Amino acid sequence: MHLDKELALAVNAAIEAGRVIMDVYDSEDFEVEKKGDNSPLTKADRAAHEVIMHELKSSGLPVLSEEGRSITYDERKKWKRFWLVDPLDGTKEFISRNGEFTVNIALIEEGVPVLGAVYVPVLDELFYGASEQGGYYISGISNWFGSGAQFEESAYRLPLQTEERAYRVVGSRSHMNELTVAFIDSVKDEYPDLEIVQRGSSLKICMVAAGDADIYPRFGPTMEWDTAAGHAVAKAAGKSMIEAESGKELRYNKEELLNPYFIVW
Repeated sequence: MHLDKELALAVNAAIEAGRVIMDVYDSEDFEVEKKGDNSPLTKADRAAHEVIMHELKSSGLPVLSEEGRSITYDERKKWKRFWLVDPLDGTKEFISRNGEFTVNIALIEEGVPVLGAVYVPVLDELFYGASEQGGYYISGISNWFGSGAQFEESAYRLPLQTEERAYRVVGSRSHMNELTVAFIDSVKDEYPDLEIVQRGSSLKICMVAAGDADIYPRFGPTMEWDTAAGHAVAKAAGKSMIEAESGKELRYNKEELLNPYFIVW
């Protein structure tokens, strides 16, 4: 696929943020603080936020980021198009050093994620896509992005070709709860030999987008910036991300930025 300007901007911003995150990750200079909701905040979160804000500035569009969440709904509700960003999704995974954290950047139009980039810094893997262009995956991108090479020629269309396997459910590494277990038990009625895999951050959504998992049920709290980029990639790959209760597609830029429970499949 040929990257349009805005998707290329999202991809570049995600990779640049990943570089500064890895600088902190490799130095072990975590400086862990607590956010208002008592979740951890590191030097890497702040550095990635600054890089992304700088990279996206040229678009002229507003940015809603986890690290800049104080923007009021009275201001946000006027936005028709804006960037929705999580500079470091999976801070707990970052601190525990299991590598399962991502950089998430999405473009929202009228409440719908129309393009997104999810970068996995430790693995140097990128999932990206747009509604009209499909979803794609590429690995080893940071070594030569920006060198003039047409990296899209090396990208694989999502979903990827996968070997025959058992039905696979992917769940949260940090937030597996009774509701999720009950849902998985209900799926076992149809797929008694199903496999359960746990991952951190938006990697779970990307696994469904890539065809590495069949379904991701989330019956726990997430915020809009946690899911928007992965949602855009999954949607571009032909997958669905719906509210568990209503069956409607998730929407963004709500007055309350907390997501409802959802299912990706």
